[in-house]
Amino acid sequence: MRTALVTGSSGFIGFHLCQRLLGDGFRVVGVDNLSEYYDVNLKLQRQAMLRESPAFSLFNASVETAGFLRELFATERPDIVVHLAAQAGVRHSLEDPRSYLDSNMIGTFELLEAARAVPPEHMLLASTSSVYGANTRMPYAETDRTDHQMSFYAATKKATEGMAHSYAHLYGLPVTMFRFFTVYGPWGRPDMALFKFTRAILGGEPIDVYNHGRMMRDFTYVTDLVQGIRLLIDVVPQRPADGVVPPGDSLSPVAPWRVINIGNSQAVPLGDFIAAIERATGLKALRNPLPMQPGDVPATWADASLLHELTGYRPDTSLLEGVQSFVEWYREYYGANDWARDSLSSGDLRRIS
Repeated sequence: MRTALVTGSSGFIGFHLCQRLLGDGFRVVGVDNLSEYYDVNLKLQRQAMLRESPAFSLFNASVETAGFLRELFATERPDIVVHLAAQAGVRHSLEDPRSYLDSNMIGTFELLEAARAVPPEHMLLASTSSVYGANTRMPYAETDRTDHQMSFYAATKKATEGMAHSYAHLYGLPVTMFRFFTVYGPWGRPDMALFKFTRAILGGEPIDVYNHGRMMRDFTYVTDLVQGIRLLIDVVPQRPADGVVPPGDSLSPVAPWRVINIGNSQAVPLGDFIAAIERATGLKALRNPLPMQPGDVPATWADASLLHELTGYRPDTSLLEGVQSFVEWYREYYGANDWARDSLSSGDLRRIS
């Protein structure tokens, strides 16, 4: 039984990934600090489901705590590490940039130091499509330059890519960075558009439509993302002996390090996204047009051909199918939990029981 260490295990993506790894026969060690960035009750519910498996163990702690991860690596000896713990959200990085420095950069540094002391077989670290920043050529390819981030959140994620590359080069640590593209699905984050739009539409409230709706996103269903991560676990990058990298590959010529897009490879207009929610809820949205928000970008679109070349897999869940699944989960979840329903009616998505 291989051991996988997953940071951010009680988060949206971490929860789904842990479920998948447990189903595949891994022993999973989860780390999560139960950040109050959004409703902690949602995280506790995810934790409770994971703890039903005897192969799951959990440490509620912050990855940036000095020495914590090094001690954990020494005790648990993980074969695989998937680093998802981070302070997320573009807009929140304008309000609390220090939390991004601490969680994203210092937390990643602590992880890399732990791996240097107790090297795993493969480390997979989450980055973001936001690192493409001001790039206008689409779809985004991993070999494109990423020099002009538009938010501090994106800047910290770009920094972690460089930090991980340096450790891969210096210490021979195999690292795969993956760039996510607008992940959505059941058990999602309350700060993201699908959650906020669904809540507002069901409550008869207007939705905030930024850039007056002139936005496009590459929406990626969460189980598609998890499938990509799961397959990449077994695609361990190796430093090319001759320093020659095949065309189109993002493999480093000097390190066992690679970056990979995981996206649905479709740029969906915001209007189509809203229409999918309207169809799933059976209700019409009231729209509140607003200008573009600072740090945001008008469009994202992934070139996921490298993922397909390495794994044979392409994310393929349709937007209509994915949104329908989320709305069904949302209605069931908030209908079955009194505290969740009370939280929903009060509008307080950060309430802690």
